[in-house]
Amino acid sequence: MNKIKAIIFDWGDTVMRDLPEYPGPMTYWPQVESIAGISNALQQLQNNFICCLASSAVDSDADLMDLALARVNLRQYFQYLFTSRELGFKKPDPEFYREILRRINLQPEQCIAVGNNYEKDIVPAKSVGIHTIWFSNHPGSVPAPHADHSINSMDKLIPVIEKLITK
Repeated sequence: MNKIKAIIFDWGDTVMRDLPEYPGPMTYWPQVESIAGISNALQQLQNNFICCLASSAVDSDADLMDLALARVNLRQYFQYLFTSRELGFKKPDPEFYREILRRINLQPEQCIAVGNNYEKDIVPAKSVGIHTIWFSNHPGSVPAPHADHSINSMDKLIPVIEKLITK
C-alpha cells in the first residue's frame, strides 16, 4: 500500500525558473519558464498524489503564484498553493513545513518534499520527518546528507519517487 500521499514542491528553480533579471512578482515578468521536465512529471503524479506548491518568495502570495503557473499551463496540477504570507512561517523554519502538514492533514512520513535549495528546502523538511528529494542541476553540487535522494533532472523524479514508495 502506498503510504506516500503528497508531494510538496518548492516553487523557484524547482517548478518555475527564477529569472534574476526580473524584479517583483513572477506573474508580472515579461517572460516566465517552467523547469525542464516538470510538466511531464506533474502529469504522471497528479492522479496518485496531492501536489502542493510551497514558497517563501517575498514578492508573491498564493493568488500571484496561481497566475504565474497558469502562464506556463501548470496550475491544474496543484491542489494546494502555499506561501510564507499565508502560512505565517518562512523557510528554513521547520514550522513552515509543519503548518503545511496541518493544512493538508497528513503526517510527515506521508509526504515527500522536492526542492532545489538544500538549506532552505531539504534540511527543514527532513527535520520534521518528511521524505526529501534534492533537485540540484548545477555541476559540482556537493553530496546532500539530509536528502533521501538527489536528482539533477526532473526526468529522474518519477523513478526516485517510485523508489521511496517501495522502500
